[in-house]
Amino acid sequence: MTEELKKANDNPKKESEDSVVEEIADTVVETETDKEESTPAAEETKAEAAVAEVEEETAEVEEEVPAQMHISTFSGDVDGETYTYDQLEAASEDYSDDEFHKLVGMYENTLNEIEEKEIVTGIVVSVDEKYVIVDIGFKSEGIVPVNEFSNKVIANLQPGDEVEVFLDKVEDREGQLILSRRKADILQAWENLEKSYDTGEIIEGFIQRRIKGGMVVDVFGIDAFLPGSQIDVRPVRDFDAYVGKTMEFQVVKLNMQAENVVVSHRALIESDLEDQRQEILETIEAGQVLEGIVKNITDFGVFIDLGGVDGLLHITDLSWGRVDHPEEIVKLDQRMNVAVIDFDENSKRVSLGLKQLQPHPWDEIHTKYPENLRVQGRVVSIADYGAFIELEKGVEGLIHISEMSWTQHIKHPSQLVQKDDIIECVVLNINEEEKKISLGVKQLEKDPWEELLERYPIGSTHKGVIRNLTNFGVFVELEPGIDGLIHVSDLSWTEKVEHPNEVVDKGQEIETVILAVDFDNRRITLGHKQVDDNPWEKYAEEYGPGSKVEGEVSKITDKGMFVKLDLGVDAFLPADKLSEPVENLKESFKEGDKVGGFVVEFDEPSKTIEISQLENEAKKKTAKKKPVVKESVETGTPTLGEVSGLADKLAQKEKEEKESK
Repeated sequence: MTEELKKANDNPKKESEDSVVEEIADTVVETETDKEESTPAAEETKAEAAVAEVEEETAEVEEEVPAQMHISTFSGDVDGETYTYDQLEAASEDYSDDEFHKLVGMYENTLNEIEEKEIVTGIVVSVDEKYVIVDIGFKSEGIVPVNEFSNKVIANLQPGDEVEVFLDKVEDREGQLILSRRKADILQAWENLEKSYDTGEIIEGFIQRRIKGGMVVDVFGIDAFLPGSQIDVRPVRDFDAYVGKTMEFQVVKLNMQAENVVVSHRALIESDLEDQRQEILETIEAGQVLEGIVKNITDFGVFIDLGGVDGLLHITDLSWGRVDHPEEIVKLDQRMNVAVIDFDENSKRVSLGLKQLQPHPWDEIHTKYPENLRVQGRVVSIADYGAFIELEKGVEGLIHISEMSWTQHIKHPSQLVQKDDIIECVVLNINEEEKKISLGVKQLEKDPWEELLERYPIGSTHKGVIRNLTNFGVFVELEPGIDGLIHVSDLSWTEKVEHPNEVVDKGQEIETVILAVDFDNRRITLGHKQVDDNPWEKYAEEYGPGSKVEGEVSKITDKGMFVKLDLGVDAFLPADKLSEPVENLKESFKEGDKVGGFVVEFDEPSKTIEISQLENEAKKKTAKKKPVVKESVETGTPTLGEVSGLADKLAQKEKEEKESK
């Protein structure tokens, strides 16, 4: 109060001094101006007069100033009437009660009741490059940085516009009002999200980027999480395609304390599809043709979205033909027509079919594939017993392994065909009831067995290559695809062969004779020993029972000795039929020693000639036996039983019967 009074008292003095200085300056200026026009003496007179005038005025001012300074000095005494607080609160005599309260109300309306941490509305006072000055009706104005406003808002912001700001602090250390536009936007965004969550209101959001498990969506400036399963009712295969899109969402989870927001676009689609789903379920029935979209593909079938209702298109109903996997027929998100096969009202399951929209391929099958028709097909499957050929979708035939070649002995179809090969074949017959078609490949060529006897007559001699050796004989290839068998008993007239490898080798060229042909089983019986004359006929003449023979010892055993006769055949001399008994044959005889005796037994089937040095026994058996010789190929064709060794067994049995007699 003292300083204010001092300032008030100082002001008159200052004003007086300023006026005096101005007058002196004016007088000096006028005096200098007059100098130029008057004489030096006149100028001096005027200057003296002016100085005297100034001195008089200055003296007057000095007399007034001390009087004013004395008045403004505060001595502690209060001049005038003093009012108490109660008197001030009392009604004024100058205004009526109504006028007083009206004035108070007008004054109170000029002030805003504001609280910190709330959104308030203010008026833009000014906008520059860095700050926006906002008046919120407080004792001071607030400053908001320009970067807290969006580019769109700041571009159109003008003084006088209303803006919402967040009152962060009423006063900072410097007494400045602290406002924030960014915090106001965030608080407003959370309020909007809470309202949307409570009411189910649909909001818009901008998909910013992809993260693990879903997407990040900008909703009112807040990052919300959009799970991958909540993007669409159908599985999403390309998440990146949604980045940068603005879509509608519904808030399905909100936690303001954890700042966690989860939104869903699928919920909006499902709500739209629910009515459509009910309509479809009420009207669906077997036989209907509906349009759908491929939603998912599995190994066993395809799930089709019919517009809120999912149906299963099983792999067996995709095509009349063979389908290894549904992806051969359909693709994801493909739009297609399907037929309703069955609808279960209880489980709401819909079975669909695609092949039912096409005519059955077995209709008029006999017209399309008559017998003996040459056709082309694809190998779709191979089994041990044959190959399945797809002639068209839904029509398959079987080429049995026996119908693959006239001549080759095929052990497995894979020797001739492989899966997915395109081959030509002949339709043999059709079983329409069982939907089976028999096909053949060998029928494409002429049967080489039809004219086999013209090329290989019985008894003719041919050369062949040994392809395989077995315990019972030798397989000889006469020409590509035509093989014959030489039984082990037909390899040699003279040697008793236990295994073919004793006399022949694989890959060796051998001369053979056609003994027999079995057209039903497609077998040719060959002989090798028949190429030469049967020496046993000559042996029979030379070595008949009772004949005296002589030869060299070729082999010695415990039971006797083998003696090679002059014609090259071996005869057996038992140890008990020597003229003089010996204790040890190997000590008494050596290979190459000359021995003789009489033929007591001649058996061509078993290739056996037995001799004895006991003359009496030889004469006794000579009277009872005659040489047994098997018919050669010249006297008659051997039977298959003889070729296979049956004749040998019969001859042995006959021999045993004769010896018993």
